Amino acid sequence: MTDKRQAVAVMDTAGDEAGIGLDRRKINLTPGAFVLCGGVVYRIFEVVDFETIIGVDAESGKSRPLRLQDLKPCSDPGWDRHAAVLSDLEDITDLDWKVAEQRYEAIKPLLASDSGGRMSTVERAREVGVDPATLYRWVKRYRSIALLSTLIPMKRGWRSGAMRISKHAEAIIGEVLQDTFLTAQRPSPQKAVLEVLRRCRESGVDSPHPNTVRARIAALSEKQRLRGRGFKEKAKNKFLPAAGRFPNADYPLAVVQIDHTPADIILVDDIHRKPIGRPWITLAIDVFSRMVAGYYLSFDPPSETSVAMCVAHAILPKDEWLAVRGVDVRWDVWGVMDTIHVDNGADFRSNNFRQSCLAHGINLEFRPVKQPRYGGHIERMLGTLMKEIHSLPGTTFSSVREREGYDSEKHAAMTKTEFETWLVTLICKVYHQRLHAGIGMSPVKKWEIGMFGNAEVVGRGLPPRPADRQALLLDFLPSFRRTIQTYGVSIEGLNYYADVLRSWINSSEPKKPGSKREFIFRRDPRDISVVWFYDPDSRQYFRVPFANQALPTMSVWEYQQARSAAKREGMKSVDENRILRAITELRAQVEESRERTKKARRQSQRRREHEKGVSPARPEGMRPVQGPPAAALDNLLEDGVEAFDDIV
Repeated sequence: MTDKRQAVAVMDTAGDEAGIGLDRRKINLTPGAFVLCGGVVYRIFEVVDFETIIGVDAESGKSRPLRLQDLKPCSDPGWDRHAAVLSDLEDITDLDWKVAEQRYEAIKPLLASDSGGRMSTVERAREVGVDPATLYRWVKRYRSIALLSTLIPMKRGWRSGAMRISKHAEAIIGEVLQDTFLTAQRPSPQKAVLEVLRRCRESGVDSPHPNTVRARIAALSEKQRLRGRGFKEKAKNKFLPAAGRFPNADYPLAVVQIDHTPADIILVDDIHRKPIGRPWITLAIDVFSRMVAGYYLSFDPPSETSVAMCVAHAILPKDEWLAVRGVDVRWDVWGVMDTIHVDNGADFRSNNFRQSCLAHGINLEFRPVKQPRYGGHIERMLGTLMKEIHSLPGTTFSSVREREGYDSEKHAAMTKTEFETWLVTLICKVYHQRLHAGIGMSPVKKWEIGMFGNAEVVGRGLPPRPADRQALLLDFLPSFRRTIQTYGVSIEGLNYYADVLRSWINSSEPKKPGSKREFIFRRDPRDISVVWFYDPDSRQYFRVPFANQALPTMSVWEYQQARSAAKREGMKSVDENRILRAITELRAQVEESRERTKKARRQSQRRREHEKGVSPARPEGMRPVQGPPAAALDNLLEDGVEAFDDIV
């Protein structure tokens, strides 16, 4: 698997032959944990700071400092034997996710406990109605790589689609929980079990095992229990947010808010340095410390891709990202957040994003409708960021009145690359370092205290670091289910083919002979010249290019434009040759007119940005940049930071 992960670096030339294994492990950075460095196993003795630990050689007993970026996970043997751990997230059924969530709720108190000893395990086992050995097994399985999918039921010859109990039995359990268990009479779990068994017999339904009913009860949240069993006021006082404070954001990465906004600046293209329009910024902020956790900058409007890139950037370490952009600063924010808090936009509500969050143990929480105070932290951060942008050449300001007498396009001077370097400098060298009125200190100091603690506060400790960047990003990219035909696979009218598909041509579902089998494919909408095929046998992803090698690299938006142009010519179905001609003509028109037309220059620049292939998983896709004009950075560092004092 290691060799195949290394092959990612040469994907562009040998992508059809090399597969990417799904290594979703994370590097545990808590004292006492074991890690690999240079092929040697070390036990972590002490975490020094955000870049160094003291490790003790497990064999010799000698200690030495180790760099975090050189560490690799040291998991228990056989961590990858569980099929669900290596499966694509789309290949796991909703029912299996539900069982995994129930098991997670059962072991959650033990994961949070410092001791996790036998007595606490036995007590918890009695509460949820399972054997203590079962809880031990679930805890060990989850702690191996800290993924919810480790708790999915292990079945011989595991396949998606198998149901644990009938829908009728599941419905009866739900009814009993609502009208019997969650009532002011507060019956015991045993009475709920007996009532389920009684109703199943009366209805002629196969009765579930009593432990199944107890597991459903254990999965009920504390809020549900309190409200349902006559403690509405107690639930209200405990779970409704206090004024001026975001609920449950009590430590770093407890809650991360994400939102989009168009930047108040006109940028220029790379070639002629003429105006092309405003970029979009997707930003993630840690509510506890107000640290910026990640971002995504693009000329494309907000989409599922914007969210995926921003979340991946927030979770992954940023050392290489900063080096590629030539910004000499530290940005010590990484790790999987507990909760992502977002508005109700469609880009956050996709099934793929929901499943990706669920798989990584992230609670996806939506802002209550018509209650803007719940999104105040991210909105104030974006507003303050816009104020800083107003000092740049080409700013559009925040209103027509403010812009009066200022020609934004005439003064536009910065390219996207230059603006991005300015943005990273602003975030890391200014915003993170300045006093924040809402927390009484700088965000970077609040983050450091939240991680390592001080005389008054116990730190949470460094979060685990993802072992494989590409596997994390693939989990969040849009997915498709398609059958494989003799010509390969077709997605939105485009055909893809590679030899890795050959053995799966016209395959049938294992449990449904005669029914065509659907396979999982993922793609990056910025470059649809390739898709990633998930091989269910090897449990690896393989790169599958266009079947028609004459087709150029293109984004999904460019392809949609070409299809529209072809349809205007009277074509009734997808014709790749016509698509090719349409794209060629569209690009020729763009090249001819980009000196004259802002829209054409913008489209040309979007294509160049997509072709760079930069992502949080592959920051090296972009060459180091020279940075924005010196005057812009000088203004930023000298006198452009006062607006940050008023963030609450």
